[in-house]
Formats: sequence, C-alpha cells, structure tokens
Amino acid sequence: MTSAISTASATRAWRNWAGNVSARPAREATPASATEVADLVRRAAEDGLAVKTVGSGHSFTAVAATDGLLIRPDLLTGIRRIDRTAMTVTVESGTPLKRLNAALAREGLSLTNMGDITEQTVAGAVSTGTHGTGRDSGSIAAQITALELVTADGSLITCDARRNPDVFAAARIGLGALGVITAITFAVEPLFLLTAREEPMSFARVTSDFEELYAENEHFEFYWFPHTGNCNTKRNNRTPGPLAPTGAVSGWIDDELLSNRLFQVVNSLGRAVPATIPTIAKITSRALSARTYTDIPHKVFTTPRRVRFLEMEYAVPREACVAALREVKAMVERSPLKISFPVEVRTAPADDIALSTASGRDSAYIAVHVYRGTPHRGYFTAVERIMTAHGGRPHWGKIHTRDADYFARAYPRFDEFLALRDRMDPQRLFRNDYLRRVLGA
Repeated sequence: MTSAISTASATRAWRNWAGNVSARPAREATPASATEVADLVRRAAEDGLAVKTVGSGHSFTAVAATDGLLIRPDLLTGIRRIDRTAMTVTVESGTPLKRLNAALAREGLSLTNMGDITEQTVAGAVSTGTHGTGRDSGSIAAQITALELVTADGSLITCDARRNPDVFAAARIGLGALGVITAITFAVEPLFLLTAREEPMSFARVTSDFEELYAENEHFEFYWFPHTGNCNTKRNNRTPGPLAPTGAVSGWIDDELLSNRLFQVVNSLGRAVPATIPTIAKITSRALSARTYTDIPHKVFTTPRRVRFLEMEYAVPREACVAALREVKAMVERSPLKISFPVEVRTAPADDIALSTASGRDSAYIAVHVYRGTPHRGYFTAVERIMTAHGGRPHWGKIHTRDADYFARAYPRFDEFLALRDRMDPQRLFRNDYLRRVLGA
C-alpha cells in the first residue's frame, strides 16, 4: 500500500477542533507505515518543505500547523503487539485514545491514568503533554516505555531507557520538534475498577481542605463555577468491586443531557446575552447532586465533550494552587467578565521528562475555558498574569502567550532539549511559527 499524497493545488485548508487555528499546507500525505513516513520526510527535505503531523486537531495552539508537508496519521492505527510478560502495549501513532482504551479493556488491560478527553491520537496527546489527575500517577507521556520515530534525515529510530536514552528523555513530550512519532509503547496493567464519588462542595471548603482531599484520594479533581461559591468535586479510587456503573438513563441525563446538550443551550444563551451568565451559573451549580459509581478506568476517567470551547491551562507548583485559584476568583469578581465555563483543577506528581509541565515538581493544573465564539483575550490574559506570577508552565497544546525566554526560566532542562533539537534537526525540518516562538529561532 502506498501513501496518499496531494499537491498544493488539491490541498484543503486544515482547521483545528476549536476552529481558532487554520493552515493551508503545500502537500498532504496519509502514510500507511513507518517506512512511508520516512520516505515522505526525505522527499520534503529535498524539496525544502517543513514537515508537521496532525492528529485530531484537539490542540488550541498552532503546534501542528504548517504551510509545508502535512502528514495525517489516519492509516497509522491499531495495536502492533501486546507483551504480557513486560506488561506493555505498542500502538501505532495515529490511534485515537478512545480506541486504544476500548481495545485494551477487551484484552483485560488498561493504562494507569488518562485524561478526561479521548479524541486525541496517542502521538498528539503525548507530544503536547496531555494528562489527567493523579496523586501518584502522571501524564500519558509518563507511562511511555519506548518510542519509534522518524528523524530529520529520514532514519527510523527506537528510543527507550537503554537505546537513545537522551532522545527518550525529551521526545516523550517533544512538540513534534524532534521527529515524527510512528509508534509508542506504553506500560499497562491488568484491568481494574475505580469508584467515582462526585459531590458538590463549597469553594471555601475545597480550598481549605485541598491538601487533605489530594492526599486521601488517588485521583482528585474539582470544578469551580465562576460567579458562585460552588464547586463540584470528583474522587476516583481503586476498589475490588463489585462493578456498579451508572444506570443507562441516569448516566445519559448526567453525561449527555446536562453536560452536553443543556450545557450547549446555556452557553449559547450566555454568548447572546452575557448578563444572564451569573444567574444561570448560580442555578446550575446548585442543581448538582452527588453520585457514586464503579466501573473500568476509561469509563470513569473520561467523559464526552461535545460543546466546543477555547482553553488555557497552567501548571503551578502544587503548594501554590490554592493561592492562585483564589486570585482568579477575586479577579473575576472585581471585573466585568462573564464566564460561563467552570474552572477545572487537577494534579500530577513530578516526572523526569524535560518539557513536561510536571518536570521536577509536583504540580496542580488550573484550566480556564470559554465557549467557542466568545471573546477570550481579556479573561485569559488576566489569568495568565496570575499563573506566571506563581511560576506557572502553560500546557503546550492550549492557548498561551509565553515564549522561549520565559521557558528557559521555567524549565531547568530547557537548554538540554534545545541542544538535542540542534543535533537531531539542525536544518529545522520540523519547524513552524509556534515552535519558533516557544523554542526560539
């Protein structure tokens, strides 16, 4: 099978999921193997074209945008192999997370932790640092044991803790700057059960008890509803069972009707008449009720998100989380802003990946959103000012204004990543405007 390639006259504009980033590549290709990816990279280099790979387009930044060769990994999907002795799974880079989670569950296996959205491809998710929440278990990239990637000279290499360890240390969250990932090997474990306990709680109580709630639960997160003192908390912990999933009707009401369809209506109204947002927020946040259910991991960690939005997220040192969040709340209360989306707070343990937002420090994530089509700049700028004052690191796939000078201060191993990039891609084949801003020229 050969890859599908289109030329400049036939390419269509590429647009991301949120609709805030677009590009028109000179070429597009849909390779069906790592060998085809290598051939495409070599040809692009000969023709002086930059190379970028796109996944589902779920990043809010232009990390995947290019006017050169756009590689679509639609045919690079599926599980290559499962090693039950090593407890690993090797998966093609274009595989959507939702398909991986379902396939692993059928095999009686699971990732240890995962984010709450599963539309991303595995390569896109790890390259930008996608994460869930966890006291002891980290991002999706932190669960990688090996990577296969095509480098700028068209070579196909494998890296892990023994083979090319310097590449492995950086490429797990590589922003597409070091090569094109063609396969990923993840650590997996036998399928387990999680009990989720969702409960409304006041902002005052969540923030005063944050460290206790974090320490007592394997996975703790909460959402604060701006213009209110109300939060919704979620605690996920392992359990021996029995299985007790949400009922078909009650689950549809909570996860589809309320969280998607009604939420879409509420946000559409808020965009049309912003003055209604605080009142709606008070009503909807008070309407939340507690629920407890037990299920396999991907049915607890993940939820469908059909309402489109723009997002900014910062990782701050965990000990700074409460102070930073209180400052965000005070800022919203004294401003004319009308915010219809809740603010999400999660955690992750320190890891050893050079450009991970949790690199070298236990972290808390504060994510702010606005409904697509709603002005976001004033809100995001004000929040970003608070986060950077606390040494925050922005999510690589979400809106921010930071540049290489900032990251050189924020990441102790930033120069290490740049030196590796200089060695692996001296001609900047994998360049684009976003990488030029965040990594420097």
